[in-house]
Amino acid sequence: MTHFNDHGQPVGAPVPNWTSCAPIPHTPMQGRTCHVVPLDPSHAAGLHAAFSADMTGALWTYMPTGPFATGADYAAWVSDACRSKDPLFFTVINQSTEDPVGVASYLRMQPANGVAEVGYITFSPALQRTPMATEAMYLMMKRVFDELGYRRYEWKCDALNAPSRRAAERLGFSYDGLFKQALVYKGRNRDTAWFSILDKDWPRLRTAFETWLDPENFDASGHQKQRLSSLMKP
Repeated sequence: MTHFNDHGQPVGAPVPNWTSCAPIPHTPMQGRTCHVVPLDPSHAAGLHAAFSADMTGALWTYMPTGPFATGADYAAWVSDACRSKDPLFFTVINQSTEDPVGVASYLRMQPANGVAEVGYITFSPALQRTPMATEAMYLMMKRVFDELGYRRYEWKCDALNAPSRRAAERLGFSYDGLFKQALVYKGRNRDTAWFSILDKDWPRLRTAFETWLDPENFDASGHQKQRLSSLMKP
């Protein structure tokens, strides 16, 4: 439906009683298979060890930082990242072992508009393609939509980063478009692919996540019975 102002010009739909959202708090998010906690210097050694299990080095190809030659180099990065307010960094902790296995952040946060982005997603081999990885992303979405009432949640990546694009689509993000020559990083061009989830889509996606993450969705060997993508279909 198109809306018009008093001069007959088309305008955006009204957003009744909108004020703003609260800032995203830097506090833990508790899940069943993992918990997502504020990044801390004490996580550096464990994270570096987890990331070092990636023998290919491909983990860092599309990241603005890394790879890190030594644990001390990574610890220095963590020390700086812990002081950042935007991005706001978190560590993914394996619930069963208490090991740190990945990093993610909220960034470009706009409480006044109810918009935030998830990024700096660095998942070690121990986290990749596991229920923990999906639950960590679900917990971060749940915070912005259910706890804080945000209207839009964004995912952006190098347009050539096929695994990131597949992950965004699997997690329910819709493709918004391509920003050509958006960045220069590591001495090369980046065309940025934009994805988003809107608040109107979240109830359906939340149900899909919760159904997929339910222990009943996995057999005795840990294999999924229903795919997340099939559960997310309207």
